[in-house]
Amino acid sequence: MTVIGRFMDNGMIFEGEVVGDKVISRADFREYGLNELKILPPCSPSKVVCVGLNYRDHAEEMKDRIPDEPVLFLKPPSSVIGHGDNIIYPAQSKRIDYEAELAVVIGKKTGHIRADKADDHILGYTCLNDVTARDLQKKDVQWTRAKSFDTFSPIGPFIVTGVDPSSLSIKSRLNGEVKQSSNTKNLIVDVRRLVEFVSGVMTLEAGDVIATGTPSGIGPMEKGDVIEIEIEKVGTLMNLVA
Repeated sequence: MTVIGRFMDNGMIFEGEVVGDKVISRADFREYGLNELKILPPCSPSKVVCVGLNYRDHAEEMKDRIPDEPVLFLKPPSSVIGHGDNIIYPAQSKRIDYEAELAVVIGKKTGHIRADKADDHILGYTCLNDVTARDLQKKDVQWTRAKSFDTFSPIGPFIVTGVDPSSLSIKSRLNGEVKQSSNTKNLIVDVRRLVEFVSGVMTLEAGDVIATGTPSGIGPMEKGDVIEIEIEKVGTLMNLVA
C-alpha cells in the first residue's frame, strides 16, 4: 500500500508520499515532518459523483425502496475541504447530517469501463463525509442544494492505494461516540460495478471521486461538534462543525 496526500508548505502546494510521520515530496524527494504541513484534500476532483441508498440498511432507514440501479447525484468541487478543515453550518438550514462513505479516486481519464477492468482506472481510496442539509433535502424535489453547500464534501486525509475495497469496516464518530458502524461488504452495488455504471454515464477525469454510499445511523451535527469518518486500512477523516 502507498499513502498519497496533498500538502501546503509556506504557500507551496505539492503531492507527497506519507511514510509514518514523514512526507516525501513526489517532485523533488524533499522530506518534511507531517506535523509541519497543512493537509489539503488529497485530490482536486472536477466532480464528486455520489451514490444514494447503496447500503440496504440505509435505504430502510430512509424508508425508501432498494433502487433497481444506482441513484447518482453530483457535488460541486467548491464543496470539497480537507482533513482538519471546518464544516460551515449554512444559514439556510436548520439540520445538517453526517454520512460516512468510502470514496474511490480515479487515476486516469476513464469512460465505459467494465467492472473487471475497474482496478486499472482506480488510483486509490479515501474517506468522505457526504454532509447533507437534511431539512432542505426533504423540502426540495431534488438534492442539489442540500448536498452542495461550500464545505459539504470533506475528503481525506490521504489516498491509499492497493486496498481491496470489498470488506472494509466503516464508522462515523460524533464527539467520540460511534454513530455508524458497517462494512463495505454490505454495499448493494460494489465498488467495481459502480465504476462501470458511472463511467457508462459520464467521462471520469483523473482525480474525480465516486462516493459509494453511506450505511445506517446518519444523524445531525451541531456547531462545535467534531465528526470523524474512519475506514479500515484507509484512515480517519476529522472535521469540526463551525
